[in-house]
Amino acid sequence: MDTLNLIESFADFARQKNIDRPTMIRILEDVFRTMIRKKYETDDNFDIIINADKGDLEIWRFREIVDDNSEDIWEHDKISLSEAKKIEPDFEIGEEVAEEVKLLDFGRRAVTTARQTLIQKVKDLEKDILFAKYKELVGEIIAGEVYQILSRETLLTDSDGNELVLLKSEQIPKDRFRKGDSVRAIVHRVEMSNGNPKIILSRTSPVFLERLFEQEVPEVYDELITIKKIVREPGERAKVAVESYDDRIDPVGACVGMKGSRIHSIVRELQNENIDVINYTENLELYIQRALSPAKIGSIKIEEDKKRVSVYLKPDQVSLAIGKGGQNIKLASKLVGMEIDVFRELSAAEEEDVLIDEFSDVLEDWVIVELKKIGLDTAKRVLEVGREELIRRTDMEEETIDEIFNIFSQEFE
Repeated sequence: MDTLNLIESFADFARQKNIDRPTMIRILEDVFRTMIRKKYETDDNFDIIINADKGDLEIWRFREIVDDNSEDIWEHDKISLSEAKKIEPDFEIGEEVAEEVKLLDFGRRAVTTARQTLIQKVKDLEKDILFAKYKELVGEIIAGEVYQILSRETLLTDSDGNELVLLKSEQIPKDRFRKGDSVRAIVHRVEMSNGNPKIILSRTSPVFLERLFEQEVPEVYDELITIKKIVREPGERAKVAVESYDDRIDPVGACVGMKGSRIHSIVRELQNENIDVINYTENLELYIQRALSPAKIGSIKIEEDKKRVSVYLKPDQVSLAIGKGGQNIKLASKLVGMEIDVFRELSAAEEEDVLIDEFSDVLEDWVIVELKKIGLDTAKRVLEVGREELIRRTDMEEETIDEIFNIFSQEFE
């Protein structure tokens, strides 16, 4: 391969990969200087002139002329007078010889190696550029097109054809993609895998929901409203605590929009995820009440040192506070950063009832937790619900439920 073809083919390849001109010239010079060092041991006295547009390459070697008997004759930047005269008969001692070195002087194998090295350097640079680009985009929403659906991940491509990975664990459970679909997600993290950048997306991260609010709610984007915290059960339920430093702005109303206009598009994007937007407050008791919405709280006992809260509600509010599958209370606990225990307020007739916590010496902890999950916190309440209903509403085995009924029944005999 001659100089023209080598430079032109590399320049075309580099331009296809969006490598800028200064970087392209630097790569070319680095490769040619490596060739020079292999052949001449040093490149100190060489100049390289490259015109990538025309495919021109000039390599010039500079040496000082010394007497044939000089002790310096073996130095890399010296040439004997007799050798110099072979280049130009008029040369004299002390003058500098500028000799052009042709690419083919290095041998065809060296030229082929140089071509392969140039291509590899561009590919490595392209990987570095891609890694740096997406490293800066971590936490930002991007759109990709689905091109392959695998059991553990869905592969997408961005507008430049780069591969993006959406792991199954980072997908909303209700997500169903088809080839060619446009999918929005945040750049979750970027890592190097076997020398290649791996761009991992997420649709389950709270940050994804935050960015959607920024896109749909101008006040959030303009920082007139601050999102204090987001907790999610992806595809099922989310709680978003918001605050405004401007008394004229209702943060909850602004986020929801007229008749839910702003939040509806977010809900659709998240596969009908139920989103509770609440007003953040430094008043912990009020914050807990808002976090447990839509349930209405009777009274609250806060143990800040233990990071635990006991909440007392009327019987018809218990299931609202706990929510489907315990989602509401779980998210409320995460939002306020404390463990929340829900209890029914007992009527006068129920005063003789016994809290199921008092049976911890005969019942395993997980059994008590299972009963509380479905709003049963006293022995009489469990007995009232009945055996068949417990079998239907819990994952407990029938033998365990029979044991529970036996223990609670004996308490009131």
